[in-house]
Amino acid sequence: MARGGINKALVMQARQALLARGEHPSIDAVRIELGNTGSKTTIHRYLKELEESEVGQTENAASLSEELGRLVAALAGRLQGEADEQVERMRERFAEERTRLEEQLRLAEERGQQLEAGVAALTEQLQGESDSHRQARERLQQLEVEQARLLQANQDQAMRLTERDEQIRSLEEKHRHSRDALEHYRQASKEQREQEQRRHEAQMQQLQMELRQLQQTLILKQDEVTQLNRANERLASENGYRAKELGEQRDRLERQAGELAMLRNELAQSQAAREVLLERLGLLQSETTELKAALATQRQETQALHIGLAAATTEVQLLRQAAASMAPGEVSAGEPETQTSDTAAKRPEEA
Repeated sequence: MARGGINKALVMQARQALLARGEHPSIDAVRIELGNTGSKTTIHRYLKELEESEVGQTENAASLSEELGRLVAALAGRLQGEADEQVERMRERFAEERTRLEEQLRLAEERGQQLEAGVAALTEQLQGESDSHRQARERLQQLEVEQARLLQANQDQAMRLTERDEQIRSLEEKHRHSRDALEHYRQASKEQREQEQRRHEAQMQQLQMELRQLQQTLILKQDEVTQLNRANERLASENGYRAKELGEQRDRLERQAGELAMLRNELAQSQAAREVLLERLGLLQSETTELKAALATQRQETQALHIGLAAATTEVQLLRQAAASMAPGEVSAGEPETQTSDTAAKRPEEA
């Protein structure tokens, strides 16, 4: 009797359980299936008896099982080869597509960097033009203020010259009236002396007294005329100085008007250059947006290729698992004994 309660029925149940799971019913496997009980000699004896009892039943099925094993092995080899070829083609295509997309991505990134550098340079240039435009505008405002001040000073000077001209004309009119009065007085005195030469001595004395008074008045008038002439000369000299100063102011105004025209021309050119730079900046921003959209599309395509490759890899793995599970299952279903299963396993491998 076997030790530990091991009998032929338990060994047969353990062997059938191992065959049902697709495992080889070796002595160690049967002993493990029995819970590591029983001696290996007893298990080997029971297994040998079970194999001998099944030899007659499995002789006819051995050739069929062997042929099926070869077919399954060949089919599995073809499936494995086709799967490997498909995976290799997909890997090569993915590698090529990935290389192409990476190159396009690199070119797009370089183009984006160039565009960003161009945008930065244009922005800096635009800032410089804006500063120049602002400085030109400030200078133009200063010149306009200076021009307005000079125009006001010119008007004030012209007004003062007009007042001096009026004063000179008034003094000349007074001087002319004084000369006319003096001439009239001389004429009247001469006539009066001729008429009164025959008058009394008392009247002569009176006339001489009046003559002295008139002479004194004449002296006063001559002094006044002299003062008026001096004032006239001073006013004429001041008028010449004012006229010279007015001419210089007019020259300065003309020069400032020329500078103002040049500044306005520079301002117009700056505004035109600013418009051109703004237009170029808009085009570069549009091109950058398009490149970013193309880059996003390429990234989506790359992600789709990754997903396709993962799906293909999963499918290949499933095909491999199906091929691997198909071959052992068919062979195991027809194995009656250990020696036959080993031979069937070796022959498909050789095939």
